[in-house]
Amino acid sequence: MMYVQRGKSPPALFPRFPSFISFLFMEKRNVPKCVGLIIDGNRRWARAQDLPAFEGHRKGYEKLKDAVRWAKDAGVKNVIVYVFSSQNWNRAEEEISYLMKLIRRLLMEDAEEFKKEEVRLRIIGDRTRPSRDIMETARKLEEETRHFTACTLALAFSYGGREEITDAVNRIVAEKESFGGRAITEKDIAERLWTADIPDPDLIIRTSGEKRLSNFLPWQSVYSELFFVSKHWPAFTKEDFLGVLDEFAGRERRYGK
Repeated sequence: MMYVQRGKSPPALFPRFPSFISFLFMEKRNVPKCVGLIIDGNRRWARAQDLPAFEGHRKGYEKLKDAVRWAKDAGVKNVIVYVFSSQNWNRAEEEISYLMKLIRRLLMEDAEEFKKEEVRLRIIGDRTRPSRDIMETARKLEEETRHFTACTLALAFSYGGREEITDAVNRIVAEKESFGGRAITEKDIAERLWTADIPDPDLIIRTSGEKRLSNFLPWQSVYSELFFVSKHWPAFTKEDFLGVLDEFAGRERRYGK
């Protein structure tokens, strides 16, 4: 697994993580509170396997459920997954329809699995574009799971980072009288982001070898450790995930100091 971390040159080969047992000996203070996942490469994985793109999305969906469990078992309390960007609405209608089918499956059928494990579900993104039935189901699920504390799974769905910041600024404009003419602070904006109740990601993992964030959490990622993995998302393994956590645990985060 090849990777690149911000400010570091990539080694020739990412070290293979031996086992989950080894991870148990890591200091708890080094386990990230929040992990961001850019799950890229479903279609490229399918093409490489000579399969239709839909099969790549299906495999990627199953991998998503696995990854949430890996994170929860490792002690990660928050996972933000980039499942559908605001730009993805420009894809072919047939592909969008299939992706919405998977979203419905997650929110309506497979959500019961997360409830049993006391995972809190959150949706972050533009809630005006998805269909009414999806967003109503999402709202109910958020309410039903809001007291769960084992782990928070935030689905960045119909999400765009610039759109999120623009929305926060518009909220401030709408509330301008309550500010009494004082200057707007970073805290004012952060409190109005869609992720206001979720910690900023300590690390962000992107699969498929692309080395950019693609409008994912631009405000929240300023001090995130970035790991770019060469594998396509459906091929990403538990060993790969724990390997990133192992590497993260050895890093000293300076926050610009």
